[in-house]
Amino acid sequence: MRILLVGGEAELSAELLEYIGDLGDEWEVQSVPDGSAAIVAVASATIDAIIVAPLLPDLAPATLLGQIRTLRPETIRIALIDGNNPQRAPSARIIGVAHRFLPLPLSPEVLLEALTSLEELRELLDSPHLRQAIGRIEKLPSPPHLYLSLMHALEEDEESNAAEIAKLVAADPAIAAKVLQLSNSAFFNNGRAISDLRGAVTRLGLSTLRDLVLASEVFALPGVSGPERNALQTRALMASRLAARLLPASSAELGATAALLADIGLLLPGVRDERQPAAEDDPRPGHAEAGAYLLGLWGLPMPIIEAVAFQLQPGRSIVRSFWVAGAVHVATALAAGHAVDEQYLASVGMLPKLEQWREQAENLLEISVEA
Repeated sequence: MRILLVGGEAELSAELLEYIGDLGDEWEVQSVPDGSAAIVAVASATIDAIIVAPLLPDLAPATLLGQIRTLRPETIRIALIDGNNPQRAPSARIIGVAHRFLPLPLSPEVLLEALTSLEELRELLDSPHLRQAIGRIEKLPSPPHLYLSLMHALEEDEESNAAEIAKLVAADPAIAAKVLQLSNSAFFNNGRAISDLRGAVTRLGLSTLRDLVLASEVFALPGVSGPERNALQTRALMASRLAARLLPASSAELGATAALLADIGLLLPGVRDERQPAAEDDPRPGHAEAGAYLLGLWGLPMPIIEAVAFQLQPGRSIVRSFWVAGAVHVATALAAGHAVDEQYLASVGMLPKLEQWREQAENLLEISVEA
């Protein structure tokens, strides 16, 4: 991969620049001090990813990334933000042009993880046409910030209590209301109404709450009509619940989240539904790989990205046993009433379980109808 870092020692640090210089064995890394030099570099050579400091001497980072989007729509755009000021959210302008945000001070480990994940994403979805199609979307949905904040809080303190988590969710009244609405649906309640967020956290458990927050944020994206969005959300919640049941406890959460996000590509403009017949000359990217590419830009785990990308063709998965990609394929197909790839299930020794899974899907469908 060819990486362009924009910003000098004043914006970053001598230690980080020295570390980046040592990455030459694995990546081709170039560093320029300002936005003008970055535009020249991008115009004269193919750059896979550009990383921009929060302050530049000549251009606003949002302006630079906007120009990079025009020059090289396939280039992955990463903005560095001030990690010492968590109250300072990225501006609306830069959210519209950056694919991912990394905090400053930027540790070598965080940078290495980000570059590695981007490299894995390129290997998984190595399609210039797809990168260009996604790159040209001017209003690419921003990452689900509340969900990622919730994940960060739980990673920092695994014993965060219900009141602390509820306070975090309550910071976004619209999401909080949606979480309460969903937690009182037939999918999640046990006959008693949940009237407060702390009660929702306690009774639902953290993994379910995370999925509800994620569903609330993802399905609030613009561009899809109300009834269509509600149908997508209901189907996604059903697939999520089913996928969790198909996997062992250690993988259930990954499967649930991947199934919940499987159709996120359908919320993007100019994307075709791969479950529908398509003309041979249709230039639009398919929703599965488009959705997976978006999730990769957001920085979600690779098992989720791979499962979303290969939901219709689980045999393409790198993992040859029945794991997250297989569970997402089965769960999304049964939730949508589509055919399951029985040849794939036979190849991984899971075909005898299909009838049992169909029954579970029918039970969840009855619950969704009641809801």
